[in-house]
Amino acid sequence: MKDDNKNVYIAIALSILVIIGWQFFYGYPQMQKQRQAQQAAATQSANPAGQSTPVTRADAAADNALAHTPVGSPPNGIASQPAAGMAPVEVMKTRAEAVAANPHVVIDTPAIAGSIDLKGGRIDDVSLKDYHETVDKTSPIIDLFSPSNGPHPYYAETGFVAGAGDKVDLPNSSTVWTADSDRLTPGKPVTLTWNNGQGLVFTRTISVDDQYMFTVKDAVANNGSAPATLLPYALISRHGTPVTSNYSVLHEGLIGAIGDNREADITYAAMDKEAGNSRVLDGTGGWLGITDKYWAGVIAPPQDVPYKATFSSYADNNNRDYQTDALLPARTVAPGASTDVTNHVFAGAKVTAVLNKYESEYGIKNFGNLIDWGWFYFITKPLFQVMDFFYKLTGNFGVAILIVTVIIKGIFFPLANKSYASMARMKQLQPQLAALKERFPDDKQKQQEATMKLYREQKVNPVAGCLPMVIQIPVFFALYKVIFITIEMRHAPFFGWIHDLSAPDPVHVLTLGGLLPIAQYLPGFLLIGIWPVIMGFSMFLQMKMNPEPPDPVQKQMFSYMPLIFMFMLGTFPSGLVIYWTWNNTLTVLQQYLIAKKQGAKVELWDNLAGTFRRTPRKA
Repeated sequence: MKDDNKNVYIAIALSILVIIGWQFFYGYPQMQKQRQAQQAAATQSANPAGQSTPVTRADAAADNALAHTPVGSPPNGIASQPAAGMAPVEVMKTRAEAVAANPHVVIDTPAIAGSIDLKGGRIDDVSLKDYHETVDKTSPIIDLFSPSNGPHPYYAETGFVAGAGDKVDLPNSSTVWTADSDRLTPGKPVTLTWNNGQGLVFTRTISVDDQYMFTVKDAVANNGSAPATLLPYALISRHGTPVTSNYSVLHEGLIGAIGDNREADITYAAMDKEAGNSRVLDGTGGWLGITDKYWAGVIAPPQDVPYKATFSSYADNNNRDYQTDALLPARTVAPGASTDVTNHVFAGAKVTAVLNKYESEYGIKNFGNLIDWGWFYFITKPLFQVMDFFYKLTGNFGVAILIVTVIIKGIFFPLANKSYASMARMKQLQPQLAALKERFPDDKQKQQEATMKLYREQKVNPVAGCLPMVIQIPVFFALYKVIFITIEMRHAPFFGWIHDLSAPDPVHVLTLGGLLPIAQYLPGFLLIGIWPVIMGFSMFLQMKMNPEPPDPVQKQMFSYMPLIFMFMLGTFPSGLVIYWTWNNTLTVLQQYLIAKKQGAKVELWDNLAGTFRRTPRKA
């Protein structure tokens, strides 16, 4: 096999690996997600609301004794089941019915709509006013937390548990609190009160800011004659395994940053397989909770008090429930004394600026890492910050991507300029290289030695042309990460038909933008949009800037590369395709100017003419 052909085959093999890897990590999970959505829709159609039979499920509550772990509760953490003798809770068929079943305090802020359940005193009803399920502003807003007596329970809970062996009547999931107001708004806290009738009076003061942070102060006053030993706790509980995106570049599941550097990112599947179905970490400061792609429920205990953080998964009526909880050291409340503890509960969208503000304002360690910046955070975070800066200037993230691409080109211009200049000199050496092949037609070693000597004499680096592509790869993946994980990019429009830069181009070429109803009959890789086609053409032009390979096999193989990448990038977020297209365009322009400056021939026009020239008919 010729060396040139060998290099081509290696390049093709690597391209195929990229395609296979992309399909495995992106395409296949996307198909699975669509299939799950279709199955859920079919199930809903088969069991419409109003026809299902109400079921019961053990509700979650703090057990009064940590000396044992009852059946159905998370191992090692705060027990999550009713107190002894308590009847199971009837599960409502809809979220609205679950909220209406118990008395609630309304939550009304600029960013949040929801309520606090007075039965249990939980924050279990949170919807995000600024975010809709689709790009259509009339679509339903995002529901985050849901009541424990409804479908898909997801809530935050704080309070006290008793020390081992102590028998103290403490608030649980059936406790009905008394509220001093029926509405919680920014600047107007709500205080819940409950008296256990044995000398202990519990109060829970909840305040909320104008975004997504709740401050919960639990206090207990001992009006009895005996001391009481209590352990403060806070938890996030989610019942049932949620449907996730299943992308390898994104973490969804249990998450936390305990202490200074003890981070935990545990998927639901990994939590189910964890030894003992739990993981325990000790530390001071930090946070823990459960995260989706764009939203999260998180608790942040006092940052100056050591605590035990437990991540757990446990069985619940043929289901799996997940919990993250923080248990603080015991404190003894003497008669006539009181104690209190303040936790913060985050329930909202993972907006970068908001998380950074909370990290600074409340001193919550590493709270900005709630966003999955990945291993290359030192690239992704600054890249996002620059994009966000230009977004605020232009009001369009697509324009910000174009500007950042120009800046990246500018930063690497000296290296790219040197590389393209070397490529231009390589073109000038083509006649001399051809002469060397004719001089040593049967002696590859002497041909190689003479070629390398010529490169040294002319100060040409034969691999310099690869450097721009090598530079582009980490930037490409960093930009992909930013577009994919940041909520700022979600439903961010560009121009024309691009209404969501984080989603693939919706206008499919083969269906004529939806005019032909054949999308359901086509395999996914054929559903490519207009921008991937433009990107393929830009890549075609970039390749035509270089001389055509003399070997016909190479020439044919390279001619397929723009087509391969066009289909491969067809399922990528449109923002990434726009970046790639713009980057190719700038590269073509840069190569053209450098070739002119070096006095080298610009191959583009001859290559294009040769590509589109009709082959003469034989006589």
